[in-house]
Amino acid sequence: MLRFLAAMMRTGFASAIEYRSSFFTQVFGMMINDSLWVTFWMLYFQKFPVLNGWEKEDLFVLWAVITFSFGIAFGLFAQALRLSELIAQGQLDYYLALPKNVLLHILVGQIRPANLGDLFFGPTLLFFFVDMTPEKWWWFLVGGVLGGLVYLAFFVMAGSLAFYMGSSEGISSGIGNALIHFSTYPTRIFDGWTRVVLFTLIPAGFIAEVPVELVRRFQWGDLGILVVGTAAFSSFAWFLFHRGLRRYESGNLIVMRS
Repeated sequence: MLRFLAAMMRTGFASAIEYRSSFFTQVFGMMINDSLWVTFWMLYFQKFPVLNGWEKEDLFVLWAVITFSFGIAFGLFAQALRLSELIAQGQLDYYLALPKNVLLHILVGQIRPANLGDLFFGPTLLFFFVDMTPEKWWWFLVGGVLGGLVYLAFFVMAGSLAFYMGSSEGISSGIGNALIHFSTYPTRIFDGWTRVVLFTLIPAGFIAEVPVELVRRFQWGDLGILVVGTAAFSSFAWFLFHRGLRRYESGNLIVMRS
C-alpha cells in the first residue's frame, strides 16, 4: 500500500507541477491568505493577551497545526472534496475497474497546489515565531498528521451521503465547511454542550485543540484521546463509504442522480 501511495503521489506531483508558474502562484497565494488570518488573531491577542489559558504563541501553534493538517488532507488527497460529486454523477465506475481499494484510489487521484500552500505554511510559521524543541517538532508532526486524517475522514463521511441521498453536494459542502469553520477557532472559547459537539458531531477539537496541547505540554492522555478519536472517525468513514459503495454497484447512474 505504501508503494502504491508513493507512486500515485509522484504521478500527482508531476502532473501538478507541469505548469510551474501556476503551481507556485497557487502555493504562495495560499500562504499569503493564511498569513492574513494569523495577522487577525495576532491583533486580537494584542488586545486580549490570554484566552482561557492560551497565549499568542499557542495561537501560532494552532494555525500551524490546522494549516498543516488541511494541507495533508486536501493538498495530497484533494478528491475528498469532490467525493459527493463523483458519486452522484456516476464517476466511480472507472475506479471500480482498478485492482486497488476504491476509496484509496479516489483520494490519491489529485494533488491540489493551493492546499499544498497550507502544508508548507504550518512548519514555516513555527520556524519563525515559536521556540520549538525537537520533541515539540515531533509532536507537531504527529498531531498534524492525525488531524489531517480527521479532516479526511469527516469529508469522506460527508461525501458518502451521496450514496444514500443522491445529489447531496450542497449538504456535503455545508457539513464540511462547518468543520473547517470551527477548526479555525481556539475551541477553548467554547464550553458546555458546544464542546461535546466539537468532539463528536463536528470533530474540530481533535484538530484545533488536542494537537496544540501535545505541542504545548505533552501528556499521554491527550495523545490517547487523539489516536482513539482519529481511529473512530476513520473507521466510521471507511464503513459508511463501503456500505454505500455496495448500493452504488447494485444501482445505476439514473438512480444515483434521482
